[in-house]
Amino acid sequence: MISASEAGATPARDPSVAVIVINYNGGDMLLRCLHDLSRQTWTAFKVIVVDNASSDDSMQRAEQEYPNIHALRLQDNVGFAMGNNIGADLARECGWIACLNPDAYAHPEWLSSLMRAAQAHPEFAMFGSKLILAPRPDRLDGTGDIYHVCGAAWRRDHGRKLAVGHHAEEEIFAPCAAAALYRRDAFDDAGGFDNDFFCFFEDVDLAFRMRLLGYRCFYVPGAIVHHVSSAITGFESEFSVYHGHRNLVWTFFKNMPRPLFVAFLPLHIILNIVSIVLYTFKGKPLTILRSKRDAIRGLRSAWRKRALIQSRRRVSSRELLRLMQKDFFSLWNR
Repeated sequence: MISASEAGATPARDPSVAVIVINYNGGDMLLRCLHDLSRQTWTAFKVIVVDNASSDDSMQRAEQEYPNIHALRLQDNVGFAMGNNIGADLARECGWIACLNPDAYAHPEWLSSLMRAAQAHPEFAMFGSKLILAPRPDRLDGTGDIYHVCGAAWRRDHGRKLAVGHHAEEEIFAPCAAAALYRRDAFDDAGGFDNDFFCFFEDVDLAFRMRLLGYRCFYVPGAIVHHVSSAITGFESEFSVYHGHRNLVWTFFKNMPRPLFVAFLPLHIILNIVSIVLYTFKGKPLTILRSKRDAIRGLRSAWRKRALIQSRRRVSSRELLRLMQKDFFSLWNR
């Protein structure tokens, strides 16, 4: 266990929490992340660090400085999605699963704020944090994830000034898994993250599947995390462009209920065409084309998954549509 100091600590009345950190050459960021976790005012939690075959000394340093963490070193890089699933399997006794990126630095009240919200709002099973850009603390990194009817997704308020962002508790479509809390039974009911995604869009996909089962998501503005953002994968790197634009196709095909799928498939096709043109002009034509080629190659598998996902759907298409973004001006801005 990583415990907070007794002074000002919040007694944990709920089941314990597993905070899962997926590391890949995290360096000093991982140490900073663990340091801030050690200062949490919520006491009943344990930290599981799953290392994706790092080549730096970050795990050695982490185990030396924080010997109470549960550290698991993998022989191969299995990605963010599978890494979190592995971490969740190591915490079967925990009623809550919290995901935290190694470049995300949690305020002392972060976990306490999330757990208090979970206690106050038992009708919700997912909880999102307020992400502030660590290099620019006057700017937001995100206040929950938006899903557009065409299949695009983005962080709400990303890059906006902190003062003009969303600061009220409210329902959102999905949490950003850089700092999110999931109720264990709901996480398991949805099957956890999709291992095939590796990383990027895996949190939107999970939230979509959970929503299809009737689970809802709540934004907790008091749960504050400073996030370096794309510190390991790189902003709009070939890696992030490939996985993000492959996985958005799979997310749409797996999860969109039939009425919405038929209605918005033409917009989804247009989105993919525009993406190809855009990233060609950005100097990444081969990367974006490869992502769409592999997305198409994976559609047979996605369609098989879709059959099971849709057979278990418990909410109406109308209710899902209410939660999706339909404004094309905001999409154009993104």
